[in-house]
Amino acid sequence: MNFLESLTADFANLMWGPLLLVLLVFGGLFFTIYCRFTPFLYFKHGIDILLGKYDEKDDPGDINHFQALSSALASTVGMGNISGVAIAIHMGGPGALFWMWVSAIVGMSTKFFTCTLAVLYRGKDDLGHVQGGPMYVIETALSSKFKPLAIIFSAAGLIGCLPIFQANQLTQTIRDEFFKPSGLFAGNETLGNAVVGVLIACVVAGVIFGGIKRIGLVASRLVPFMVVLYLFAGVLVLLKNIAEIPGIFSLIFYDAFTGQAVVGGAVGEVIRTGVRRAAFSNEAGLGTEAMAHGAAKTKEPVREGLVAMTGPFIDTIVICSVTALVILLSGVWENDGLNGVSMTIMAFTHELGGLGKGILLLCILIFSITTMFSQSYYGTKCTGYLFGTKWKKTYKYFYISAAVMGATVSLGMVINLIDGVYAVMAFPTMISTLILAPRVMAEARRYFSTLK
Repeated sequence: MNFLESLTADFANLMWGPLLLVLLVFGGLFFTIYCRFTPFLYFKHGIDILLGKYDEKDDPGDINHFQALSSALASTVGMGNISGVAIAIHMGGPGALFWMWVSAIVGMSTKFFTCTLAVLYRGKDDLGHVQGGPMYVIETALSSKFKPLAIIFSAAGLIGCLPIFQANQLTQTIRDEFFKPSGLFAGNETLGNAVVGVLIACVVAGVIFGGIKRIGLVASRLVPFMVVLYLFAGVLVLLKNIAEIPGIFSLIFYDAFTGQAVVGGAVGEVIRTGVRRAAFSNEAGLGTEAMAHGAAKTKEPVREGLVAMTGPFIDTIVICSVTALVILLSGVWENDGLNGVSMTIMAFTHELGGLGKGILLLCILIFSITTMFSQSYYGTKCTGYLFGTKWKKTYKYFYISAAVMGATVSLGMVINLIDGVYAVMAFPTMISTLILAPRVMAEARRYFSTLK
């Protein structure tokens, strides 16, 4: 491990200490109990909103509910589901999946609160355009003494939203599956990685300079199709091994409380790994998702909160679970030499042969690219808040150049850097949301009373 990788590892471990775990898990549990599970009772209503039943073209905002969720899912449904789950199992064992589930369930409540606030307390940028996100919530709803939290969130967002993880894992896939078998760039791996990084940067640039409307349009067309295709391949593996599934669930629950698959048998490490990977995957409590949902066209904040709740369910409960089960059923997770996207590719190839590998490679390509689309929007919003809208274009150039950097550095350094900065973003988001929770419930009671 080189110096930079060691430094970023220390940073990530420091930030993901007990305090943040308590804030995310118990904060989400508090939201769940505080709302008395009421938003869960309106889950079907949230689906109706998502399908456009309540869309009004004259409502404030930039994109409709479906595009807002698609944009958020474009960020969350990606390499975190394919590669992140494999990393969780590699680092924390099968039991990490159980803690991902726990984090996702309470994360549904967290998203209801954070995304309701993102619409309830929208602010305006220096051009007078309506904007949503934790930084605007903090500035609009709280006193000026909380302004440093908004600045901390936005500053961390400049780094946390960079495409280095997606570019890294997509490059690893192309290198392992295409370059090595063909002998292309043999003996000069760094050059090959840089070439892939440049190509990724060009593709991403073609979309992100069109703003959230273009991102939302592209995401709403690509993401649903790719989710269905990915789940199709996963379900084929589950059906093929249906008799073994009960044993896999027993392994998950057993390992969740014993940590036997972790070096040293540390249950705490299993929990921390599960929560970290779930947060990376569904972004509940981090605040990034609130920036996408804050752009939704609606006058009713609670509607977008209900739509946002479906995100962790789709992302973690469904997609991450399918990935984990495929990996565990295949047995490849016991190979210490496999990690990240390579483990997931091996699992699908082991179970479905060329078909599984082909579907997964296509999903990796689309998921990683669409994630970069949405995260660029988050980064530009943070830039606009900190420095003004005139600097957004400059950040976009920085963003696409970061794709090249991500393609050429180690996975360990990328994971630790993004994990650590995501943790920094979580503190302002969760602290402000806990303070403002009573206002969310007041708004929820008002809205739900209109449905009766």
